[in-house]
Amino acid sequence: MNTAHPPEILAPAGNADSFLAAVAAGADAVYCGLKNFSARMEAENFSLTELASLTELAHAKGTRVHVAVNNLLKTPELDQAGRLIQRLARQVRPDALIVQDLGLPALARQAGFTGELHLSTLANAGTVSGLEQIAGLGVSRVVLPRELSIDEIKAVAARCPQGLTLEVFVHGALCYAVSGRCYWSSYLGGKSSLRGRCVQPCRRQYQQKNQKLPFFSCDDLSVDVLVRPLAGIEQVTSWKIEGRKKGPHYVYHTVTAYRMLRDSGNDPAQRKTALALLDMALGRPSSHYNFLGHRPSNPIADREQTGSGRLVAKVQGGAKAYLSPREPLKGGDLLRVGYEDQAGHQIVKIRRDVPKGGRLDLPKDQGRPPATGTPVFLVDRRERELQQILSGLRQELTPGPPTRESTFTAALPRGKKHKGAPREMDVWRVLPGRLGNQSEQAVWLTPGVERNISRTVFGRIWWWLPPVVWPGEEKAWGECLDTMTRLGARQFVLNAPWQMGLFARPGRSVFWAGPMCNASNPLALAELAGMGFAGAFASPELDAGGFLELPASSPLPLGVLVRGIHPLCVSRIRSENLREREPFQSPRGEQFWSRTYGRLVWTFPNWELDLSAKWAELEKAGYALFARLHEPVPDKVALKDRPGLWNWDLKML
Repeated sequence: MNTAHPPEILAPAGNADSFLAAVAAGADAVYCGLKNFSARMEAENFSLTELASLTELAHAKGTRVHVAVNNLLKTPELDQAGRLIQRLARQVRPDALIVQDLGLPALARQAGFTGELHLSTLANAGTVSGLEQIAGLGVSRVVLPRELSIDEIKAVAARCPQGLTLEVFVHGALCYAVSGRCYWSSYLGGKSSLRGRCVQPCRRQYQQKNQKLPFFSCDDLSVDVLVRPLAGIEQVTSWKIEGRKKGPHYVYHTVTAYRMLRDSGNDPAQRKTALALLDMALGRPSSHYNFLGHRPSNPIADREQTGSGRLVAKVQGGAKAYLSPREPLKGGDLLRVGYEDQAGHQIVKIRRDVPKGGRLDLPKDQGRPPATGTPVFLVDRRERELQQILSGLRQELTPGPPTRESTFTAALPRGKKHKGAPREMDVWRVLPGRLGNQSEQAVWLTPGVERNISRTVFGRIWWWLPPVVWPGEEKAWGECLDTMTRLGARQFVLNAPWQMGLFARPGRSVFWAGPMCNASNPLALAELAGMGFAGAFASPELDAGGFLELPASSPLPLGVLVRGIHPLCVSRIRSENLREREPFQSPRGEQFWSRTYGRLVWTFPNWELDLSAKWAELEKAGYALFARLHEPVPDKVALKDRPGLWNWDLKML
């Protein structure tokens, strides 16, 4: 380990008690969010005044504070977000901002923030070839995807340019989907994971034929005693613990455990104590996941539905709901009944000890009672000793400075509204035998696909890259793209901005930013223009206002997905019990299917995104390119005729 600069232990905090627990446990840094523009909007989060007071205490104790402003932003939100950042800079003075949106670095600097900028894992920047582009944004740290192995982390670290460091998750919840590449929650009801509103539909039980399992629900990540190799990678300056919706018990125990593993991990007794602390932290069952790339473990928990916290019971009794816990409960414990978007969901505080197998009657909620069988999770434990520690720290808090208003207005680029009839594009998995003359043709690319296409049409086709290219694939991709450009391929749609680094001679090609680049405001589009993109697709998650106002201030020609089967998510995980290309059904009756392309598992709904009825409005707004996705539908899947407007009328949350 680099003893001069050991990696920081970065702790989550979703409320004041968790923040103080992180400080008490010796965290080197705490990351948290505000009431707005945070990718964990379902956490309690902080007001500016409260956070200013906590940050002053943290700085006095030698603890850094990182604030997440990592939502995608729509155009009208830029001024509001800028005012918030300006007030943060003046009133709170955090050490770093965590951002996802490509426009946020420029907005933060406009608003006067001079601290560090960290690129969120939602930006999906687990790349080698794109590191120079990432550094060009003005960020000083990249939060790597959870999917990377230790060897992939080392490969990224070896190519880090001067001034760019890495942050690696070591503990906490795992998403089935690749971060920043999940639209599941948004597609099923407008609550976007890219905007901090995910309702975790992947953790539900789905049915395929006679199987009823949570095919996508993952155990928690716990690198635990394997964490030591990370300490030898100089560019990895932060070990991150996930859990901004967790309570102080979890924060205190996990921070203490990883601090012991970092500082005394060679001592067997200390390792044993650290593992015991992690067992007490109220997480789900854990997995090393992909950390040991040569020996990965599948984290999907096909046993039962899982949620944050530890499963301790299931609801019984119908209208007179009660539970019989699998382990003793203590007075002061907090239970979460069910999931956030289900009837009967509630947080219950235990008033008295309940023995294993005892009975606890649930309070009657104003709505419907939770259904029999609803899972109940232990999410926090309020030990007397920890409460005394937190009480002592609260007494050290001083009132935050008074709120200062801001009149900040974002400086936006000049728009180049498209005039004339838009072009049309058809995007295929397998290119049809005859190319139509009425639209431009495109094909999803994986290395090898080009060998099945006549070279005479290479220059006519648009080549779409997938939403993720893993570090171990980059060499093969670079060779493929170099060969293709030599053979005449010129037009590419990239579904991550960093994929431009895969091209040895990017000046020979025309690049558009694909829909999974998630561009949703003019500052993000200006950044894409500065990178060398000739055009960009708007994020498919936008609502009507977001779509229609964007072209007027866009410095690039804009495209829109107007029809087709859009993926709910892509993943690096394969469920061993799920049969691909066969339909499976959600608890609410929606149907989906999964299919593997390359090293990604794609999951699709059995109905189309369809904005065809809005074509005239989109054309009038100034969109230059209308694309249709042609996804092959498996024989056993029947498409359903249902509205495909996605968030158009839902006011994307």
